[in-house]
Amino acid sequence: MAGANTKATKAAAGLKKGSGRKSTRIHHGVHFFKPKTLKLARAPVVLRKSAPKSKSAMTKAFDIIKYPLATDSALHQIEADNTIVFIVDVKANKAEIKAAVKKMYDIAAVKINTLITPGGAKKAYVKLSADQQAQDVANVMGLY
Repeated sequence: MAGANTKATKAAAGLKKGSGRKSTRIHHGVHFFKPKTLKLARAPVVLRKSAPKSKSAMTKAFDIIKYPLATDSALHQIEADNTIVFIVDVKANKAEIKAAVKKMYDIAAVKINTLITPGGAKKAYVKLSADQQAQDVANVMGLY
């Protein structure tokens, strides 16, 4: 009986102390909070917030229009849609682009669509009126 008694005391001591395993945490709240991770500062290619414009800003046409685009898709736009594509200043708006195109190339623009490329450049699609041909204007610019 002495052996049985020692076994029983060992088992009782083990139960008092615990098995040594860590139990999982039971969440009683409704919110799960993610652990803190490294948050890097943003480094954008293009600043989306524009600086306040002064009265003399964007007044010169050559500051607004950088160059006409002469890629395959841009040349197809000239033939198919009577539209010329320009790379313009990122801070220029459509009214300023329209005035600059009128001043530099003597083009009557009907509609202007703009987009900012992933590289940070701004494209302006300038749709010409029906009485002007985009191919003639592109020839004068030297795109063809």
